[in-house]
Amino acid sequence: MARIPDTERLHGEFKTPGGKLTAVDLSVEDGRLAGVSVNGDFFLEPDEALLEINAALEGLPADTAPGDLASAITARLDPGVVLFGFSAQAIATAVRRALGKASGFADHQWEIIPPTPLPTAMHVAMDEVLTHDVGVGRRNPTLRFWEWESPSVVIGSFQSMRNEIDPEGAQRHGVTVVRRISGGGAMFMEHGNAITYSLYIPQTLVDGLSFADSYPFLDAWVMEALGTLGIEAWYQPLNDIATGIGKIGGAAQKRLADGGMLHHVTMSYDIDADKMLEVLRIGREKLSDKGTGSAKKRVDPLRRQTGISREEIIDVMTETFRRRYNAVDATLSAEELRRAEELVERKFGTDEWLYRVP
Repeated sequence: MARIPDTERLHGEFKTPGGKLTAVDLSVEDGRLAGVSVNGDFFLEPDEALLEINAALEGLPADTAPGDLASAITARLDPGVVLFGFSAQAIATAVRRALGKASGFADHQWEIIPPTPLPTAMHVAMDEVLTHDVGVGRRNPTLRFWEWESPSVVIGSFQSMRNEIDPEGAQRHGVTVVRRISGGGAMFMEHGNAITYSLYIPQTLVDGLSFADSYPFLDAWVMEALGTLGIEAWYQPLNDIATGIGKIGGAAQKRLADGGMLHHVTMSYDIDADKMLEVLRIGREKLSDKGTGSAKKRVDPLRRQTGISREEIIDVMTETFRRRYNAVDATLSAEELRRAEELVERKFGTDEWLYRVP
């Protein structure tokens, strides 16, 4: 990264999901923040707290980590100060963007890969391939929709095969089980019963955001698309997408050492809950904090809430993403497919990976 001239005036912005815009103007002098001015359409009480926020950042090293920037602001402010529509973390992200250490959606050329049928093991392998490629700069940040060739369960990286899957139920219904690289819970999928997508992004896009805040930030476009369809949805911490009448989906993430990041979501469209319960072992402990004693009650398909086809919903989501981020169409290359096939052979299709947590 090129050195920032000491006299150059820098500007960074960050909009809190569901909140307000935070902007920061600053310079760098002798490697430290100078002339810091935080501004935006947020609300702050009392007014004088803005001077304290600026003073908290003034003189800090330009390479200060986002968490330390936020901590410096919080430590400087009186406990009675109210930040409405923004936060110390939002300010830190705006600072990092001004310094070129963090990026926004508008800083990237986005691509969209439409639903492409693949064996499920290929889908999870493709997630690793494309996340790595974005991390090393080989591919632009990308949105990819999944499509299935056969009934499948995708379990989280740290889940136990024995505790999650009923082998007799899986065999009876011809369900293939694969393990993905991200954490989180099991995903039950059949052709046409769910909407799954993956976002492959550089980690600079979520620089300064907590894990909890990164979920709604990356899926703001999804909430907009669902709103277009008449569904008011929100994130229920940490990774559930909910509406007023039930959960409709869940998300998971994985950050790679090369700077790439995977964020993917599965939303139920028309899941056969009886079949799902014969394949998955969903215990009462998992449901104890969900306000229900039945996993079947937690499945609230989008088909019932929208009354339109799965394909129409995906079209709305695609067009919302395309318009919002000026995205262009893309495809999977022969080289990407070849590398994913190799990953299936040596990793995702092996018992060693599948049963790494027995």
